[in-house]
Amino acid sequence: MARDIDPSLNRRRLRIELRKAREQAGLTQRDAVNGLEWSLSKLLRIEAGTVGLGVTDLRALLQLYDVTDADHVKDLEDAARGSKGQSWWAPYSDVVSVQYAQYLGYEGAANTILMYNPIVLPGLLQTEDYATALLTPGTTSESRTRQQVELRISRQERFFDGEDGPLVNIVLDEAAVRRQIGGPAVMRRQLEHIKTMAEHPRVTIQLLPFSAGAHYGTLTSFIVLGFKDDDDLLFREGPGGGLSNRDDLGLTARYRECFEDISTIAYQGDRMIELIDTVKESLVNI
Repeated sequence: MARDIDPSLNRRRLRIELRKAREQAGLTQRDAVNGLEWSLSKLLRIEAGTVGLGVTDLRALLQLYDVTDADHVKDLEDAARGSKGQSWWAPYSDVVSVQYAQYLGYEGAANTILMYNPIVLPGLLQTEDYATALLTPGTTSESRTRQQVELRISRQERFFDGEDGPLVNIVLDEAAVRRQIGGPAVMRRQLEHIKTMAEHPRVTIQLLPFSAGAHYGTLTSFIVLGFKDDDDLLFREGPGGGLSNRDDLGLTARYRECFEDISTIAYQGDRMIELIDTVKESLVNI
């Protein structure tokens, strides 16, 4: 599947496997670079998954870590060969920040995604018209807006086309559903799209009503990525946002708990659809 061959996914696999092998060998990062006569920054980048890795360097690491299983070595060599090159978002690199590119790499490997959006609807659910209206005021040119919109649509296609992909749980705030982006006609189509996406087999959408009051995190859009083979990762959107430090597991856990609290009181199923239809009907007379 397309999700499995992106270079960022191979870099992530190498990051996990090589860090595990080093620790099993009883070596610190400083021990490893001293043994190979490498710079510490080189190993840090490899273990962070931010750079590709050549087969020659991989073999040097595996020899140092005493990794000899032939099948495992071959799998890692294949990952190393696939760790270089362009990621799927390369055509949109002009509008992808370094932090967001790093997030997209992790997102592609996640098996669960928890997402809360209190202000505007999330990119994964935005229609083309909604995204265009939302992004136009903050961009300097029509072509840049078009690139950003195309990036969002491409990301949606990678998530939702086909059977392979993560389980996505999204809690929308009533404010995000009621905020008119692009005018009544755009919003009516957008709300219908949300109802359609709620039927997707890997997507759960809920709606947090105004009556729920305030909760920790309800003023900040955030995403928690879950992995089968790694710790959860937090991504906070907005000014000053970005990926959480992997060492700050407490913060990530706090946001996961926040999501669980919100999801227990958010509307779902028919009740959610009823509120969306109420908002949609109110747009007719505006």
